[in-house]
Amino acid sequence: MSTSDADGRTSGDGGPELIEVVVGRIGKPHGLRGEVTVDVRTDEPDLRFVPGAALDSTTPSSHAARSSTLTVATTRWHQGVLLVRFEEAADRESAEALRGRVLHAHLPADASPEDPEEFYAHQLVGLAAYDVEGRHLGQVTALVPGAQDLLTVRTPDGRDALVPFVTALVPEVDVAGGRVVIADRPGLVTPFPEDDA
Repeated sequence: MSTSDADGRTSGDGGPELIEVVVGRIGKPHGLRGEVTVDVRTDEPDLRFVPGAALDSTTPSSHAARSSTLTVATTRWHQGVLLVRFEEAADRESAEALRGRVLHAHLPADASPEDPEEFYAHQLVGLAAYDVEGRHLGQVTALVPGAQDLLTVRTPDGRDALVPFVTALVPEVDVAGGRVVIADRPGLVTPFPEDDA
């Protein structure tokens, strides 16, 4: 199972509701013509990084996040690394100025990844969590991205449990049905018996 980060919902001028999804982070420049390396944060890079795609980019500063739009000019893979040239960066110096920026794409809120085993983070938040016997464990409140994505499950008693988002521990995700099944064990979501008070 895998996920893509979702930042939040936006709506544009009465149009359909959109979700903002993190798709990458700009790394160091490559060469002299404005290419940059991109740390890909989406399972669908061939859909998100196409020539002409407009991506929002943000960079945190000490006071506020500054944002701007970057337009993909070219992409190519080099030794397993995605290299992108943006129309706004014509040389190495302007490419260097983009380093560290986080790239966001806007998708319809009802969009789903092409692979049925992949989910956008916003699809998981709000799902009811049950164990394999059907006992209610709580509700998914967040997805913590990382080398291993973690579901945050808020239990009925107000605790937050972190569950690795892998098939062995989360064997079923039913977005349409509003539920996930967790192969719970003491210490995962349910506390160890001695922790019950």
